[in-house]
Amino acid sequence: MKIVFMGTPDFAAGILDALLRAGYEVTGCVTQPDKPKGRKKTPVPCPVKEAAMAAGIPVLTPVRVRKNPEALAWIREREPDVIVVAAFGQILPAELLELPPLGCLNVHASLLPAYRGAAPIQHAILDGQEKTGVTIMKMDEGLDTGDMLAVSEVVISPEETGGSLFDKLMAEGADLLVRTLPEYAAGAITPVKQPAESTTAYAGMLKKEDGLIDFSEDAEVILRKVRALSPWPSAYTYLDSKTFKIWQARKTDEAPFGPAGTLRAENGELFVTTGSGVIALDEVQMEGKKKMKTADFLRGYRITAEAFGERNAN
Repeated sequence: MKIVFMGTPDFAAGILDALLRAGYEVTGCVTQPDKPKGRKKTPVPCPVKEAAMAAGIPVLTPVRVRKNPEALAWIREREPDVIVVAAFGQILPAELLELPPLGCLNVHASLLPAYRGAAPIQHAILDGQEKTGVTIMKMDEGLDTGDMLAVSEVVISPEETGGSLFDKLMAEGADLLVRTLPEYAAGAITPVKQPAESTTAYAGMLKKEDGLIDFSEDAEVILRKVRALSPWPSAYTYLDSKTFKIWQARKTDEAPFGPAGTLRAENGELFVTTGSGVIALDEVQMEGKKKMKTADFLRGYRITAEAFGERNAN
């Protein structure tokens, strides 16, 4: 079975690796163009491109696949029996969806129709879900609306972060895809249509500013944000007009000691009043500094602000 693989981040690279380890013939990879990083804005390849190049697989990096005859011709030349897509980041045109005999299969990190969209992993934690999963879907022209071929559930632990759930779902998705492909190719799977409406809000792409914490919210909502947005885009506030990231936090039995956002440092711990109780910050990062345990941070930083605030425009 010849496969053209389309994907971009680490999640997709894990899926590609599983296909190669299972012995599938990946004749080409399509991924996003290199992105500039660092102060020198040096172009850096995405994880899928790195993995494909290491395996000697031809790579195409179009800015857009839609309305791109050269990209479609390149994919057609690879003669795929099926196209596998995982977190590619672009909408595929109908001509591409219809190109391979077995169609285009997507590995989506949710229990569809829940959490259609680009960030299903983080949104499941943000919403306090107890379980999520992976769906193998035959793609259509809608946004994650295609017929389902296989589904696998994954439990979300109470301490789950976006990063840890990402790893769980990558492994589960890779395993499910490798098990599903031969059955699907043999005609042994009957696709199941999705409901027209999703059971959750659309899991749109996250932006850096989505990590800003509103301490007037419920403590549990804040703690879910801290976990869900780790490692990216990260939950943050401002301390003395500087970005102050919060990497780990927990609920306490402390009584509120001021308006939401009020701070108190005591015995190597840093407490914050929220809209419903007090949380303790266990791991933090001041702008321009390394991530560290709060006790270490407090040894080198005196808390003078009475509350978390905003960045001073001046």
